Amino acid sequence: MNTENITHQSSNGMPCILRIAEVEKRTGYKRCYIYRLMKNNKFPRSYRIGDRAVGWSSHEINAWVSERIAQHN
Repeated sequence: MNTENITHQSSNGMPCILRIAEVEKRTGYKRCYIYRLMKNNKFPRSYRIGDRAVGWSSHEINAWVSERIAQHN
């Protein structure tokens, strides 16, 4: 499956599914730390999108990043 097409918001601005590489880019965190934050309920949960694949809601990740930015302003 080509994940390039699902890693960005759709053209109509609707949320889409982000794979781990895109989540890492948007947050600046690596996979291990993202999963540690999830375990401690400090990061949005992933969704199972296949037998061996998970993804995150772009809306939830963008909101999480915005909250972090707002905390520092």
